[in-house]
Amino acid sequence: MSLHLYNSLTRRVEPFAPADPARATMYVCGPTVYNYVHIGNARGPVVFGVLADVLRRRFGALAYARNITDVDDKINASAREQGVPIGTITDRFTAAYRDDMAALGVAPPDLEPAATAHIPQIVRMIGQLIEAGHAYAAEGHVLFSVESFKGYGKLSRRDPDDMIAGARIEVAPYKKGPGDFVLWKPSSDDLPGWDSPWGRGRPGWHIECSAMAAAHLGETIDIHAGGVDLQFPHHENEVAQSECAHGGKPFARFWLHNGMLNFDGAKMSKSIGNIARVHDLVRDHPPEALRYALLSAHYRGPLDWSDGLIEQSVRTLDRLYGTLRDLDDVTATAVIPATIEAALDDDLNTPQALATLAGIAAEARKAAAASEKTRLKAELLGAGLALGLLQQAPADWFARGTSGEDDARIQARVDARVAAKQARDFALADAIRDELAAEGIVLEDTPQGVRWVRK
Repeated sequence: MSLHLYNSLTRRVEPFAPADPARATMYVCGPTVYNYVHIGNARGPVVFGVLADVLRRRFGALAYARNITDVDDKINASAREQGVPIGTITDRFTAAYRDDMAALGVAPPDLEPAATAHIPQIVRMIGQLIEAGHAYAAEGHVLFSVESFKGYGKLSRRDPDDMIAGARIEVAPYKKGPGDFVLWKPSSDDLPGWDSPWGRGRPGWHIECSAMAAAHLGETIDIHAGGVDLQFPHHENEVAQSECAHGGKPFARFWLHNGMLNFDGAKMSKSIGNIARVHDLVRDHPPEALRYALLSAHYRGPLDWSDGLIEQSVRTLDRLYGTLRDLDDVTATAVIPATIEAALDDDLNTPQALATLAGIAAEARKAAAASEKTRLKAELLGAGLALGLLQQAPADWFARGTSGEDDARIQARVDARVAAKQARDFALADAIRDELAAEGIVLEDTPQGVRWVRK
């Protein structure tokens, strides 16, 4: 099976191949760096990072860009509250974002463009839109004329008249149409700004992504991805301004949108205040378990986030790493199984891939022949590689912040219990078991002997 992806633009699962066989292109909307991101913001980077690896395996070269929005009213507000330049805020939280994504096993993109480094490209694109009659200047602002683009609404399938009728904000007097959106806005002396033909100001959010994508990936890109909450208005506006600036050329051939995370039945969001920050979660839980949890549901659907989901993910990884620990004396090189590739080719079906991974581990636990153990360990490592899992040594996974000396002490107690049972000293064996249980150590009997895991 070839790679098939659900295209939000056409509402169909379609076979995917890059327009240029020598170079696939993908753009993913990145963070606005004014605070730590919540775990819902990490779903896209995790899932689309898996997709990036699939694209490289299928097509070779890939140009993958994930931007940094480092000029925004929220950043300005945070800098004003703290009495520091915006660079102090953006540098801090860009670094934090990179660290948090790395903890989740998210590899850096090939390109990480920042909005403030692309002001000339943004100004140029706005000028193209004005020249083509799709934008106009008014009172220091430049606005895109929604009425000038007949395809407006084709991505989100929203009727422009309904969008205007449902608007809950007061229409600015300088707008020609109530749905027109800002491409450039004036900056007062206390706000960051850049010189432009329309006066000192700063870009609107939507134009930033269009300009950066065009600068690095070309006028038409293969895949544009992001959260479903960005489909309107952000992505819809990107389509409008990009296609109008480039003479009607399609902006993105495929649009992919990941679903939202729900927490206690409500969408996780900073505005609601029901957020779980990645920065905190990676310190309180094994980061790999968080990654497993993010992959446990299909990316297009919602994901119910809870402590129970994290705990279940930890237990599952305990079992998988326990299998690898039992195969420690088997030498094998990772080989991604065809069944894993088939699951990922089916619109990134990570739940199916995880089920396949569990099936391989189950076979490995039953294997007796050396050749079977070698094959299954190679497939287990390869399946994990395709999903960004099982890439650390089992001892490191089970240590989880403890010292090697502590692991050795626990193993010595486990060995002492085994010896007590063999000597039929069951009272001592039970005492050691209870002692370990009090420390949160669970003992499991396997064909390879007794192994232990931490709760």
